[in-house]
Amino acid sequence: MIKNYRYFLERKTKQIILPFCLGIMLSVLGNSLFFEGLSPAFGQNQTIRPTVAAEQIYQRLSFLPLENEYSDRTSGDIVTNNTLMLRFIRYHEYVKSRPLGYRFDWQLTFADYFDINEPIKANRYPGYKTLAVNPLEKDREFITQLTRDQRNQLIDTLLAIYSPQDETFEQPVDSSNDSIEKRNTEPSLPQPGDADLLLLN
Repeated sequence: MIKNYRYFLERKTKQIILPFCLGIMLSVLGNSLFFEGLSPAFGQNQTIRPTVAAEQIYQRLSFLPLENEYSDRTSGDIVTNNTLMLRFIRYHEYVKSRPLGYRFDWQLTFADYFDINEPIKANRYPGYKTLAVNPLEKDREFITQLTRDQRNQLIDTLLAIYSPQDETFEQPVDSSNDSIEKRNTEPSLPQPGDADLLLLN
């Protein structure tokens, strides 16, 4: 009787546990295949570090200043790898949590620097904790001094880095070429102040 009962329990346990384990395995496998099937931009947006992206930008766009002469708040040493473009990307990606592969989102970030979209808070700006001087004001000055052509070239370069399947990057494209505005990218949902972006164009 006891043996039959044990046999019954073991059989019921197998009937419950095996499908459960199989379901978990299929779920994990399905998620893995799903993420592998996503566009290359998804993986690259998650893996390209801001430091690497900033270096690539400076290699391609010589008109951008480094602005890397700030000293460390604690040691007093000059932090040469803390550049304008590094802070620009970190603000976009980490402070505002905006997607990296869409032109419209980079335009929103530009609009923040022009103070016509969302205000940039000094106590959240990249470098304010680690640098002796908050670089926000000087960064804003340099960003707003860029011409329309230069802003478009910078966005083109960012998209070429983060979404290479959508961009064929050879040289920064001049904004006079209408093809810049004819990319097949999915825009973000409208945000407050979006209409003010027209002032940048």
